[in-house]
Amino acid sequence: MAEKLIKELHSKHENHLSRRQFLGSSTLGLGAMALGNLSGCSISSEDELRSNFLNKTGLHHVPKAKNIIFLHMAGAPSQLELFDYKPLLQNLDGKECPPSLLEGKQFAFIEGVPQMLGPQFSFNQYGESRSWVSELLPNFKDIVDDVAFLKAVKTDEFNHAPAQLFMHTGSPRIGRPGFGSWVTYGLGSENTNLPGYVVLVSGQSIPSGGKSLWGSGFLPSLYQGVELRSKGDPVLYISNPENTSRTTRRQVINTINKLNEIEHNSSNSPETLSRIAQYELAFKMQMTVPEATNIKDEPDYIHEMYGTEPGEVSFANNCLLARRLAERGVKFIQLFHRGWDSHGSNDFENLHGGFLKRCEEVDKAMTALVKDLKQRGMLDDTLVVWGGEFGRTPMQENRGGISNPFKGRDHHGEAFTMWMTGGGVKNGITYGETDEIGYYPTKESMHIHDLQATILNQLGINHERLTYPFQGRDFRLTDVAGDVIKDILA
Repeated sequence: MAEKLIKELHSKHENHLSRRQFLGSSTLGLGAMALGNLSGCSISSEDELRSNFLNKTGLHHVPKAKNIIFLHMAGAPSQLELFDYKPLLQNLDGKECPPSLLEGKQFAFIEGVPQMLGPQFSFNQYGESRSWVSELLPNFKDIVDDVAFLKAVKTDEFNHAPAQLFMHTGSPRIGRPGFGSWVTYGLGSENTNLPGYVVLVSGQSIPSGGKSLWGSGFLPSLYQGVELRSKGDPVLYISNPENTSRTTRRQVINTINKLNEIEHNSSNSPETLSRIAQYELAFKMQMTVPEATNIKDEPDYIHEMYGTEPGEVSFANNCLLARRLAERGVKFIQLFHRGWDSHGSNDFENLHGGFLKRCEEVDKAMTALVKDLKQRGMLDDTLVVWGGEFGRTPMQENRGGISNPFKGRDHHGEAFTMWMTGGGVKNGITYGETDEIGYYPTKESMHIHDLQATILNQLGINHERLTYPFQGRDFRLTDVAGDVIKDILA
């Protein structure tokens, strides 16, 4: 019945579409098709798309990591309150900032001459690595010998949305594919019943960069990130409507996909193939996603370890979900936790207010994630990355030239701290240093493109050859820059 209907619809469409109607309604489409063919963007099938990539690049060396879990603290936590201990800065607390630190600089909110702001919390050294960790992270100190600290990370952007886009798409402007989109385009996923790229969001709201952070950009939409929720249905509309059986849903999808096949045979559009693949994946996800995201079945000691509360929206729940998804072969798992913007303009942005709460929300869970992966033998081939989009100034923010009533710092992209663990990264090391007040890098600076190149390297990909043709040239995640930082690799 479905096939008969499809043929009838297609026949009527062909019979009733005049030459004038066809040309009038498809001018832009014809131009796009011509441009696509001229620029080498025309792909006849999803298999061909992947084949073209593999023939062009392939795995250039044996990968050290099978999965990536990227923990992004949206809003940019202060490295000076967490990992980059600067005792000299304490001696400068309350003094006017030297002009040399202000000349020629762009700040989001600082005006005039601000005061220096010393570390607001105490630090101690832990582990055999003698790494400095703030009192705000009492659990994290237990895993310092498992991580590599990156103390002089540098970005080109100083506002949230552009900096987040730069971190995750390689460009400060909307329209480029997300990090996970590049990875799944290149490598696919080991589990064909789950998305290869999953996004989990917690905190105040979605990040400033919005859903473009995990969009597919100019790549086929098949590669965009799929946002899962830890409360309610894990994916919106994943449940069948009332009185609709799974058999009926299968029949509907079969009919839609046959229509899409007819469309593809006419247009040769890769997006039509993406739609077919997405319908098939969505149907499979109805069975696999509820099981993968059901953390209620985890033993009590795991819930205690992470601090999880099943059914709630939380960073802790998302960390446990990340481990479960990595176990099931999801290639790239992105966690965004919003609320780290610590300007000091109100109590939510106060280093002694909202910042304390953010630390409490992540400390136990991110530590548990690393410990859990390690005890399951998964840390060897799972790379965990933690950080924000930039760092914070050693000066107190003085919005409008007036010191804020609370303690806070402005945006700072010159040098900030991130950390990585697992996936072939050295344990218990620190790469990079900053000056005595944490303002400039003094040794082993690491640009965002270097970070991206290094992560791709651990997956077995040469970042310079992971490309996609668009608008007449080959694009890549790292644009025209980036070096693999081999000193941090085991």
